[in-house]
Amino acid sequence: MSLLKIDSISVRYGAIEALHEVSMTVDEGEIVALIGANGAGKSTLLKAIVNQVPLTTGSISFRDEVITTSARHKKSVPTHLLAKRGIALVPEGRHVFADMTVEENLDMGAFFIKDQDLIARKKEEMYDFFPILGARRKQKTRSLSGGEQQMMAIARALMSSPKLILLDEPGLGLAPLVVQDIFHKIRIINEQDKVTVFLVEQNARMALKNSSKGYCLENGRIVLSDTSSALLENDKVRQAYLGE
Repeated sequence: MSLLKIDSISVRYGAIEALHEVSMTVDEGEIVALIGANGAGKSTLLKAIVNQVPLTTGSISFRDEVITTSARHKKSVPTHLLAKRGIALVPEGRHVFADMTVEENLDMGAFFIKDQDLIARKKEEMYDFFPILGARRKQKTRSLSGGEQQMMAIARALMSSPKLILLDEPGLGLAPLVVQDIFHKIRIINEQDKVTVFLVEQNARMALKNSSKGYCLENGRIVLSDTSSALLENDKVRQAYLGE
């Protein structure tokens, strides 16, 4: 079953077309990877999903309901309401609230939850899942390392119990061992918590090794799509993105 369907979307920034007629699906329970070079349009695609940039063509559906469209007679779902519907975005660069504590950041992730007991349980779940956050729950987030801040950003997104989590470059700027740990956590979130994952990542090898299906974006266009294992063996992918 398709949880997310992207149907022939285009996005323009003035005279520049950042995305051109992009179509893809993310099925429930999958980890789907989107790979591509810097400037290919990967982050723009995630912003389009959560209605942070307008579409010039096409539409995006979540759980068989149109949430974003270029059609003037239809209204797209506002970004802040998509969290209520089960979509969470972890943006590139993490964008944590640096002057708030770890605990306060988690509270922000639960902004729409009114049940204080549930919020408390969710925070304890996050501290169990990311023990370093539990140990530093009263620390200002700016004092955390880059890897710890990435864990913080993922934990904050999980506070809303999303059905779909969008991850924009979760391994960006992190040491290799930290990246491995982050991706291990992503697999657990998918397998044990049953959260569908759409992953944008410049580290193509890591993304494809930790996903079931992949798409390759070049200059705003999808040029390849296949199972992740097949893409790892694809000559074009190996030459362009795996350094082989």
